[in-house]
Amino acid sequence: MIGKIISCSSFAGTVGYVMKEQSHILAAEGVTPPEVRDMVRDFKDQTLLNPRIKNAVGHISLSFSPKDADKLTDARMTQIAREYMERMGIRDTQFLLVRHLDQAHPHCHLVYNRVGNNGQTISDKNMKIRNGKVCKELTAKHGLYYAKGKEEVNRDRLREPDKTKYQIYDAIRACLPESKSWGDLENRLQERGITTSYKYCGQTDRKQSVLFGKNGFTFSGSKIDRAFSYTNPNRHFEQLQRMRPPIEQPRYTAQSVDKLRAAADSYRSAFSGLFKSGNVPEESVNLGAFGLKGGLLLPPSDFSGGIAPELMQRRIGESHEEYINRITALIRAATEAMLVAAAERKRKLKERKANKPKIGF
Repeated sequence: MIGKIISCSSFAGTVGYVMKEQSHILAAEGVTPPEVRDMVRDFKDQTLLNPRIKNAVGHISLSFSPKDADKLTDARMTQIAREYMERMGIRDTQFLLVRHLDQAHPHCHLVYNRVGNNGQTISDKNMKIRNGKVCKELTAKHGLYYAKGKEEVNRDRLREPDKTKYQIYDAIRACLPESKSWGDLENRLQERGITTSYKYCGQTDRKQSVLFGKNGFTFSGSKIDRAFSYTNPNRHFEQLQRMRPPIEQPRYTAQSVDKLRAAADSYRSAFSGLFKSGNVPEESVNLGAFGLKGGLLLPPSDFSGGIAPELMQRRIGESHEEYINRITALIRAATEAMLVAAAERKRKLKERKANKPKIGF
C-alpha cells in the first residue's frame, strides 16, 4: 500500500479529475454525489467556516499491488481507506472516496476538506512522514503485499525528476557490484551519462557525501537510495581492498625505515607538547605497513597542519621507496607545524603574562 499526497489548488479540478470515466464512488460524507458541480459547491461552502486556510483542498491517492487485486473488494478498500483517514487525523470533515478502474493496480482517490465540519483545521504538518508510517502499518495489519525495494516501481509511469532518479538507481545497482573503487564506479556511470561529484568536510579533502547527476538533475546518494549514501559504497570498496591480496610485498631500505622511525618519534613528541592539555583525538594512522609498531594520533580536524588519512595511502604507480619517503616528508611537515603552533602558543602566553597589570599594595 502506497499513499501519494497530491498538491491541488481547487476543488473543481480535483473532483473533476477523480470523477472521470472508469471510476465509481466508494464513500462520501458532507457532499452530494454524483454531480461534480454539486459536490464542488458543498466543498466550497464549508471553506467559508475558516477563511484563514489558503488552500483547503486535500487529495491523496492510495495504491495497492496488483497481487492484492483479488482481496481488495470495494468494501475492503473502503475499510482500509477509512482506517487510513482516522490514523492520519482526517476526521469530522467532508470527504469523497473514489475508486479508479483504469490501471492494473487497485487504487482509489481521497478528496477531503481541510476545513472541518466545525471550522477546525485538518492539519497537514509532517504529512509525508505520517503517510509513510500509516501505510506501512496498514500494509502489515491487512496482510497486503509489501514490495521489497524499488524494483517493483513501474518506471513507465514516472515523471521527472523521479524518472531520472530511478534511472540513476538502476545504473548504480548494476555498476556497483562490478566496481572496485570510486574511480571505477565513476567511469562506469559516466558511460551511462551519469556524473559523480562529492561534498567535502569543511575545507579538508575528506569526502562527506556523494552526488549523482543526469538530465540536469542532481541527487545525493542517500536520496537515490539509503544504500547509495557515501558511507555504504565506501565501506564496500574498503572491504574489497582488504580482501584483495597484495600484488607485491613492500620492500623498504633500512635507511628509509630509520628516517621514518625518527620522524615518527619527533611527531609524537611534538604532538604531546601541543595537545597534552586538550582532548586527545581518537583517530590515528597506522605505520604497520612500513614495519613500525604503533601509529600516530591525528590532531583535531580544525588544526591546519594535520595529516589527512587519505594522503597516507600509496598512490598508483608510486614505488615503495617513493611511498615511504613521501610519508616521511608528510610526518615531518606535520611535526614542524605542531612545533610552530606550540611556540606561538608559548609566545602568546608569555605576552599575556608580561601585559598583565600588577596590583601593588
